[in-house]
Amino acid sequence: MAEQARLLILETSGRGGFVAVAEGPTLLEVWRLEEARRHARDLAPATVALLTGQGWKARDLNGVVVSLGPGSYTGLRVGVMSAKTLAYAVGCALIGVETLAVVAAQAPKKINRLDVLADAQQEKVYVRSFARDGDDWHPIGALRIRPFAEWLALRTAGTWVSGPGLHRWAPRLPAETPVVDASLWDPLAETLLQVGLARYAAGERDDPFALEPLYLRPSSAEEQQRARQGKVNQ
Repeated sequence: MAEQARLLILETSGRGGFVAVAEGPTLLEVWRLEEARRHARDLAPATVALLTGQGWKARDLNGVVVSLGPGSYTGLRVGVMSAKTLAYAVGCALIGVETLAVVAAQAPKKINRLDVLADAQQEKVYVRSFARDGDDWHPIGALRIRPFAEWLALRTAGTWVSGPGLHRWAPRLPAETPVVDASLWDPLAETLLQVGLARYAAGERDDPFALEPLYLRPSSAEEQQRARQGKVNQ
């Protein structure tokens, strides 16, 4: 039953991150990760420590909930691969959740339209637009990468803005732009649990062999390699 499901929760998409454990809707413990420590060698001991603290073994888990991005290429690769490996090894459910949907779920109920941003580097942002329908948010259109200046020029007036991208881009927003409180820009463990548990309760599962992070673009290293190859081929 979802109310008793033992879940491991991984968030490695942003500047920091966390590993958490929950039983049903109750968040039991959260282990914060520093930006420089979002590697497999750091996630593994954090996971072991959290499970040991609850008296659980890995095989006691009913599911692993993982944030899919968009966000840090390296962090996402490590977090999603760790989630896939563990879920497959112990035979539990794998639940991937779009990071920007988690951020939207944290927005105050007074907000009806919302753009959630993540930094895509090179003067660009990942953008996901949402509209509220009762207590739920529904995405409007696809997740996309846009130049920040283009998004700013075309955004609908009065639409609120949130997301981890604001840590970089908030100073460049017009003063009249409605912005969600900074404490809600990044995905919270409580909200990632809420969204992931809803998918778990609905019987939704992801394939450990097919689930991938939401990159939308190559890593910086891959882009540099392609640029070098293009020069060679000219």
